Amino acid sequence: MTIKAPKKDALQLGAYAPSDEEALSQYVTLHRYFEEENPDAWLSEHGAKIQIIATRGDLAVPKPLIDQLPNLELVAVYGVGFDGVDLDACRARNIRVTNTPDVLTDDVADVAVGMMLAHYRGLVGADAWVRGGQWANEGAYPLKRSLKSLRAGVLGLGRIGRAIAQRAEVFGQPIFYAASAPKTDVPGDWTYADSALALAQQCDVLYVALAATPETRHIVNADVMRALGSDGMIVNISRAQNIDESALLDALEAGTIGGAGLDVFEGEPHVDPRFLPLNNVVLQPHLGSATAETRAGMGRLVLDNIVAHLNGETLITPVV
Repeated sequence: MTIKAPKKDALQLGAYAPSDEEALSQYVTLHRYFEEENPDAWLSEHGAKIQIIATRGDLAVPKPLIDQLPNLELVAVYGVGFDGVDLDACRARNIRVTNTPDVLTDDVADVAVGMMLAHYRGLVGADAWVRGGQWANEGAYPLKRSLKSLRAGVLGLGRIGRAIAQRAEVFGQPIFYAASAPKTDVPGDWTYADSALALAQQCDVLYVALAATPETRHIVNADVMRALGSDGMIVNISRAQNIDESALLDALEAGTIGGAGLDVFEGEPHVDPRFLPLNNVVLQPHLGSATAETRAGMGRLVLDNIVAHLNGETLITPVV
């Protein structure tokens, strides 16, 4: 790729893979803001020269930061989620925002369905059963549940939600979904529910695949968990704030919900210690997109969007 203008200055809010940073450095001057000992002092001195923010989906780009960058033109997000970016502040100043959808869809969906499989077939516990000697000393592992007996409910039928539903169908599971409105471009046997509560009343596995907004905060609450019931499972590969984590812990400890598969947490990477002794939850360290192939594709898309901006071309995956 070539650029038609001089390098611009980019504020890097978090670490990228070394190969991605090396590639970006060929087109922009990267400033590793996350390593600055005194970020406010650095911004006071250098903020006016920053024209691009290079960030990640798990990091915040709040209005106070945006306000300190008077010449900011573009926020490039490495990740599908852009809820950390103050979009209103960007729109007010005509600052463009991009993300990296599609390239991570399949890997995130795989992890979601993998956690369902691990829970209902007991894969984590069965592994420990072998390693701990119980198989030899106590006999067979307790019976688990057939996947084809389950009903899949997908909360949020975007790219990832659709990919999850397609995978669940392979196991012979009927598909229920909740979205802002019924979809006309889905199979005729997929059933629409008009709320998270109505969805939970019809399914066994509730996959949370929503974008995080103020309206979706704690959309999966204690009422939804009670509706899902003691045989049901919640799988979250979206954002932690979409679930009332305290209510979920109460339900898991009481057994009023059957289980959970979680790739995201409040305050991550610090996880509430109440999760750790539970044997009815599958815990993952926010690795939905964590394959070499997908992370490389995300890095390329960040770079492609930045180069398109530098050249005055149409952005590839614009959000704003």
